[in-house]
Amino acid sequence: MGRAYQNRKESMAKTATQKTRLYSRYGKEIYVCAKNGGVDPDGNLSLRRLIDRAKKDQVPAHVIERGIEKARGGGGEDYDTARYEGFGPGNCMVIVDCLTDNGKRTFTEVRQAFVKNDAKLGGPGTVAHMFDHQAVFVFAGENDEEILEILMAADVDVSDVEVEDGMVSVYAPHTEFYKAKTALQDAMPEVNFEVEEITFVPQTQTDVGGEDVAVFDKFIAALEDCDDVQNVYHNANILE
Repeated sequence: MGRAYQNRKESMAKTATQKTRLYSRYGKEIYVCAKNGGVDPDGNLSLRRLIDRAKKDQVPAHVIERGIEKARGGGGEDYDTARYEGFGPGNCMVIVDCLTDNGKRTFTEVRQAFVKNDAKLGGPGTVAHMFDHQAVFVFAGENDEEILEILMAADVDVSDVEVEDGMVSVYAPHTEFYKAKTALQDAMPEVNFEVEEITFVPQTQTDVGGEDVAVFDKFIAALEDCDDVQNVYHNANILE
């Protein structure tokens, strides 16, 4: 792939308001995941992965437990998934994933974020074909060949392994998440994952520089201000 994975959520959870919003998003996602797949993390691998990610993002235990208890009790809100695609400032590609109990409201808010920030909202499939839905793991290391051998020995369908600045990045199809994680942990019990998630990885990157940088930051902030937005993926390479 010739690129290092970048954590594109680093702007979140810097203030109390942003932390509250982050906790709310996790709570909603945990509730939906538990309601649809069961409240036992041992039997619901998606829920287990979500709980692990929430803990890594320092989401309080009571937020996690409340989402699960809410699902266990039945009833509650009904959320639908919604995905929006388009082009952001500098012509970068953007995918916006949402959980919503009011599709019209969510569409209006996301559309306004696009319209007001020099971005163009497209239809389904506009840019998704230019992203790979993958499991990504990032951890300290120097030997990509050794890591590749570990994964291949465990029959993991690995897409790529990269090393940059003392960090190893492993990419695999999203369906291989637990297989890859288990293989790495079994071979390296002390491994500490800086990143372990299923995400959309862009096949190419688009340079965004000059005046577009400020507009791009405003655009992302507007999307993150939408309560129904869960994740924003993009292929922007911000030029300093």
